[in-house]
Amino acid sequence: MTIRHHLHSLAIAAALAGIGANVHAADSAAKASTKPSVVIVHGAFADGSDWAKVIPLLQAKGVKVTAIQNPLTSLADDVAAARRAIETQPGKVVLVGHSWGGTVITEAGGHDKVASLVYVAAFAPDAGKSTAETGEGYPAAPGSKRFVADKQGFLSLPDAAMREDFAQDVPAAQAAVMAATQGPIQAKAFSDKVTTPAWKGKPSWFVVSARDRMIDPGLQRAMAARIGARTTELATSHVPQQSRPADVARVILDAVAATGAN
Repeated sequence: MTIRHHLHSLAIAAALAGIGANVHAADSAAKASTKPSVVIVHGAFADGSDWAKVIPLLQAKGVKVTAIQNPLTSLADDVAAARRAIETQPGKVVLVGHSWGGTVITEAGGHDKVASLVYVAAFAPDAGKSTAETGEGYPAAPGSKRFVADKQGFLSLPDAAMREDFAQDVPAAQAAVMAATQGPIQAKAFSDKVTTPAWKGKPSWFVVSARDRMIDPGLQRAMAARIGARTTELATSHVPQQSRPADVARVILDAVAATGAN
């Protein structure tokens, strides 16, 4: 073989290798683009940082995550914030809601991009029902008796209630930070009614917090059963995303895997 022929053969081999690499990269990009994104809707007395332990666990699996910041002024306002985040996602969305955020995803989850819902110690109202009405017939949770209202009608939790009722299974120093970063919610929002529950037409997952002092665990189990959710029960406070982040991440990843397979 002449030097010229040898160089020509090397050039062809290099070109074929480059094509193979490009095909592999394109295939990887295609797979990444088909993986659902996760949009997280925080609850009352919290903000997006409430999910700081779960988000890295999802990102480590190659999942795109967006945690919104709810205005907590009304159901309509929070739904609008969720929908803005949903619309920026490249493809399908797994919509996650905690506590009051469950009411938000129940309404916002009707968006065409939303493929599935994950409720974490959350409300899941039926059509024509408000968050407040959803809890009727169940014991009032201890933490719900400790709300403090300001002159504009926004409710917050005192530091002691955050430590004893909202997040009793996290270190006291962490609960203090949560109290400082909490988002007060307009009391009237709890009376805003859901129109079209997304869970009626989309698969749902539910994390029940068995030691919850903000939403009665019995109510959580009943809601999970009513919406036909795949249910995981954890022996946690109202914030399993803080005290058991790996377990909560696992449920969300199950929803992502199931959604991506469809």
